[in-house]
Amino acid sequence: MQELHVETPEQLERLCRQLHDSPWLALDTEFMREKTYTARFCLLQVSNGEIAASVDPLQLESLEPLIEIIYDPKPVKVFHSGRQDLEIFLQQWGRLPSPVFDTQLAATLLGLGEQIGYARLVQELLGQQLEKSHTRTDWSQRPLEQEQLRYALDDVIYLGKVYLRLDERLQALGRNQWLQEDFELLTSPATYSMDPNQAWQRVKGWQRLKGGQLAVLQALAAWREEQARRADKPRRWIIKDDPLLELARRRPTEAAQLGRIRGLEQGTLKRHGATLARLIADAARKPESEWPRERSMPPRLTPNQEAITDLLSCSLRLLSDRAGITPSVLASRKELERLVTGERDLDLLHGWRRNLAGTALLEVLEGKQGPQMEGGELSLKSSPGSEG
Repeated sequence: MQELHVETPEQLERLCRQLHDSPWLALDTEFMREKTYTARFCLLQVSNGEIAASVDPLQLESLEPLIEIIYDPKPVKVFHSGRQDLEIFLQQWGRLPSPVFDTQLAATLLGLGEQIGYARLVQELLGQQLEKSHTRTDWSQRPLEQEQLRYALDDVIYLGKVYLRLDERLQALGRNQWLQEDFELLTSPATYSMDPNQAWQRVKGWQRLKGGQLAVLQALAAWREEQARRADKPRRWIIKDDPLLELARRRPTEAAQLGRIRGLEQGTLKRHGATLARLIADAARKPESEWPRERSMPPRLTPNQEAITDLLSCSLRLLSDRAGITPSVLASRKELERLVTGERDLDLLHGWRRNLAGTALLEVLEGKQGPQMEGGELSLKSSPGSEG
């Protein structure tokens, strides 16, 4: 495979000629966000199976000729765990390329592991051991060393081969359309929008709070999100998670009380102390009906519902064994509990998970099928009288 590093308009034009009319493009990005709220785009890697190139956006004034090819709807854009890469495209060019194929999602559907890493997937499918020594590279520094470029190119050189192997397996199993909903979700701008009022769910340890404490955390996390976005600084540079949690837990409303919160820096107190106290006081007065919903908390089940959940868990094991996928990839115990209590907005009931297990589990709930013993083997069968 021809390899190329692109940092001049002439090199970019030559690359685009070679990529023109490709049926698929393997894509990856390198970026830095340790010191910013938004990611800083540092490198774009692309391959069509014949040429692999690293394209330097910090050296080129415009990537427009290449972007036209990437945004063309004809070639499939192949990513591995592509959400962050696609967010870069949305951030830089205001729209998302499509159609896409995510090899991590496809590997999950094929039973190769949940959220499998790229290096492991390449090892599994191609028997190729990838270099991992540059995982902590500062991609914003120039010039880039040849070893760094070599490492970056590996991310697309093998990605195309992995894509072709996975697509072939999906076709053989008749599952090639099952991931369409997941892929379309990746190309929806709404996937990447951050509602400040939901930022509390990204605070590590929020599960330790309850009720009114969560209402305070919601207000504080929303304020921090807006501050970080406006200043283009990491959230932790505004206030770290631990003091944010402690503020929500103790709910102080006076400056002297704020000063006793461990980890809350004096500079933050001077600049934002009055605002924090006001946010806490306002949130603490909210009625229970306005508290954020503790979605991750399991519902309280009756003994009968516990038994039904056990039945669904057994059925899920049988379905996952039939599909060659571990049960946890399809649904967690908590999700089954929610299914039993009547919730229907569940991952289990969307996309390929619905095809593999969701519809069948709904039929188990309705008594149309269930686990049955036959010849010493347990299997999922239609219940008597459920057909017709």
